[in-house]
Amino acid sequence: MLKGISIQDLKLGQSSSFTKQITNKDVLLFAEVSGDDNPVHVNEEFAQTTMFKGRIVHGALVASLFSKVLGTQLPGMGTIYLGQESRFMKPVRIDETITATVTIIEIIAEKNRVILETIARNSAGEIVVSGKATVLAPKEEA
Repeated sequence: MLKGISIQDLKLGQSSSFTKQITNKDVLLFAEVSGDDNPVHVNEEFAQTTMFKGRIVHGALVASLFSKVLGTQLPGMGTIYLGQESRFMKPVRIDETITATVTIIEIIAEKNRVILETIARNSAGEIVVSGKATVLAPKEEA
């Protein structure tokens, strides 16, 4: 069973990661669910004419990997995602493997809030998304 880490047990510098290969199926499902069917994501012929010279993964899909880490690992079950700042640094291609890492950089115990650095890297170690997340941590271990 997944357990959340209570605010009292969180430590500065604590981190957790999730790695996923983002497939064509993932991109098409995200386009369907989000309604973002921008041809740079779903149409190879069109995408070839862009500065990317081929299809790229939705930036929001890549950034959504942080939600997996926050909601199931750190702080985990019972965490409420309050906000996310993201900068999209490099395009992600279909079938690239991405590792999303969150690291605690600030704990505001009196407000039960945690600020985390959010970094996604491709398999070459290049940062593709960087930012910060704000979450409401579990008050007690879930």
